[in-house]
Amino acid sequence: MERRLAAILAADVVGYSRLIGNDEAGTLAALKADREELFEPKISEHNGRIVKLMGDGVLAEFPSAVEAVHFALQIQHMKEERNVHVPEERRITYRIGINIGDIVVEENDIYGDGVNVAARLESLAEPGGICVRRNVRNQVRDKLDIDFEDLGEVEVKNIARPVRAFRIALNAKTVALVTPVVVPDPKPKRRFPLVTVAVAAVVLVAVGGVVWWRMWAPEFEPASVERMAFPLPQEASIAVLPFQNLSNDAEQEYFADGLTNDIITDLSRMKDLFVIASNSTFTYKDKPVKVQQVAEELGVRYVLEGSVQRVGDTVRINAQLIDAISGRHLWADRYERDATDLFAVQAEIIETIVATLAFKVDTIERDRVLLKDTENLAAYELYRRAREAFFVWTEADMAVARALSERAIALDPNYMQPYALMARILGTQAQLGWVEDPDETRDLAIQMGRKAVALSPDDYYSHWELGGAYMFKGDFDRAFSEYERALTLNPNDADLLAEIVELLVKTGRAEDAVVRIKSAMRINPHYPDWYLWNLGWALYFAGQYTEALEALNQMSNPPNGVRRHLAAVLVRLGRIEEARKVIEAFVAEAPNHTLSTEMATRWQHRPYLDKLIDDLRTAGLPE
Repeated sequence: MERRLAAILAADVVGYSRLIGNDEAGTLAALKADREELFEPKISEHNGRIVKLMGDGVLAEFPSAVEAVHFALQIQHMKEERNVHVPEERRITYRIGINIGDIVVEENDIYGDGVNVAARLESLAEPGGICVRRNVRNQVRDKLDIDFEDLGEVEVKNIARPVRAFRIALNAKTVALVTPVVVPDPKPKRRFPLVTVAVAAVVLVAVGGVVWWRMWAPEFEPASVERMAFPLPQEASIAVLPFQNLSNDAEQEYFADGLTNDIITDLSRMKDLFVIASNSTFTYKDKPVKVQQVAEELGVRYVLEGSVQRVGDTVRINAQLIDAISGRHLWADRYERDATDLFAVQAEIIETIVATLAFKVDTIERDRVLLKDTENLAAYELYRRAREAFFVWTEADMAVARALSERAIALDPNYMQPYALMARILGTQAQLGWVEDPDETRDLAIQMGRKAVALSPDDYYSHWELGGAYMFKGDFDRAFSEYERALTLNPNDADLLAEIVELLVKTGRAEDAVVRIKSAMRINPHYPDWYLWNLGWALYFAGQYTEALEALNQMSNPPNGVRRHLAAVLVRLGRIEEARKVIEAFVAEAPNHTLSTEMATRWQHRPYLDKLIDDLRTAGLPE
């Protein structure tokens, strides 16, 4: 059994039973003539193959959507010409549907949802018309000069999700694409000597082999599964490279980065898709890297790359999806829209990726992923700027992030994301002592988190940030409930998996914390330093001291707070003198931090806290 991606075409005779009832012999003869004189030569001309012939239809596959659509246009216009002199009651007219999808090949037949959707699209076509799925429209609209009519989201039989369908307008543009069928010369052919025929045959085989190889050969050097840094996931796996900013304005960099982050976030919410985190893909930003290199270093099959150019109120987006293992481009498209249509373009890109990779997404999951919290582009831009300022992690930039979030909320009071970000900003400011009244700020963080959940109860981000606010407050049961809800809605966000480590440890689940942080590291192979801190911390409480020491020592720029946990690990390994030197260095930078400070922190699982206090006391942290 073989699987592959193909353009599938289903054609069906309109009113077949009526035609057979009126004139069985004449109808069958006319169908035979159509197949021999139109379908077979034209399918061959467009590099396709007939999969099977039914009494009233044809199922065919093509190597590309362009070939399939071009073939369909020629068939429909040629049939229209042939029917001019045929009595209406005897005219044979076809409906045609075309889809790009994953197919299962068994011997010479094909099966799967890709075939089923093509058949359903055919039933949506008008007599003499052509109906295509959106992924087909996206492939051909810049390659063939034709017009489309959007039929919207259509519910079709036995297909779980609605299908976005388009009808092709048959007009003067499409007539211009028709080329006549080449009729064989009826004159007798000159006979050639056998040797000449044999030589010609060898040449044809050689040339044919080259043509075949060119058609199916990789377009670039494929990635090697054996050389991959990580085992290839069982599910479809993808890395989204940072979209290049082609605008003259360097400040539009955030716009391109925001689009990339949004696509990664939306794809990560799909449970059957393995998506590399933005922290890792952004390490390739502004670097000339090959798709092969990206796939091998991150351990994925598919790579999405693109560019963004914003000029005034117009945004131009180019995107292409690549199968790094086969070495072939699967899909490419160009969008030029009003900037306010950015969210619609994002949705189109994501839906096309889902259709191209052919994994199942149920309707509820799809709606949750594609639903945007705001249509206000100005509020969205303020939110993206606020996130950038937040991750600088300075007191001044945190204040800027807070002010930008407040402005975004003022522009759209029903926009969830700035409320959720505010919950994190306020909790962080309280935790780091960057506000006059930390307790009041923690309470305000919880209010912001609750507002975010109220606005988007099915969005994982709102529950994540409310969980963080509860954790800063010390309400671990509620924090745990919110984090688990967030993980149920999106089990693939690396930072969420990494951040929950602190909560799991403080509630006595160190082993689970180790599993979660290692999962985060696989999704985000180029993880930041704080992942190693969380891993070392979790391993310490799980009793894996050698591994904990190794993780903490791998940090490239550890903050002073890491020394506390490093000292505790060294105590457990019997390296007391080293532990005392580490604590001396810690106290030199944080003279007010004592055992009393540690004991004042809120833990649900007291044995873990007691263990840490005992080891820090042994290492010499003052009472």
